[in-house]
Amino acid sequence: MTVQRADARRNYARILAVAEEEVAAHGVDASLEQIARTAGVGSATVRRHFPSRAALLNAVFSERVEALCARARELTEAADARAALLEWLGALTTYAASARGLADALVQDGRMDDPDHVNACSTKLGGAVEPLLERAARAGAVAPGVTVTDLVTLVTGIALATEHHTDPNAEAHRLLGLTVAGLSPRG
Repeated sequence: MTVQRADARRNYARILAVAEEEVAAHGVDASLEQIARTAGVGSATVRRHFPSRAALLNAVFSERVEALCARARELTEAADARAALLEWLGALTTYAASARGLADALVQDGRMDDPDHVNACSTKLGGAVEPLLERAARAGAVAPGVTVTDLVTLVTGIALATEHHTDPNAEAHRLLGLTVAGLSPRG
């Protein structure tokens, strides 16, 4: 295990803090050069710490994604499998609608079920929510064939569609509720 020098740790922390602000302001297309300038380091330093845009985005979203994964694990033993899954989808929707760039990050590298195009955020979320989805499916609370990819794609689509709405979080939750309820009244 290599121990980072103090200046390297400071550079990493500064780059990550600036990247979080830039991604929040400009989404996943935030300029790596602007991040380097604002952090007061060279582009090579950014690339040394984050060898790809995906690595930088995974680091930017890591803490929140871990919190979503922890919440999924907590909900796995909930008495009502449907309610647990919907609560987690609501938490994902809140985060995706409020963290500009997360939805893009989840879909930019391709589908979660394509092993050649998976990013770390998608992999972690998928692994965490799979037990919730399986329980809901066994309870008959989810239509047969619904996958984790379907759920994450649905939420990311809603987040992308509501990104420029005056209240993206409220609109995203309204659309998620509409999706869960379905379009047609039950007769």
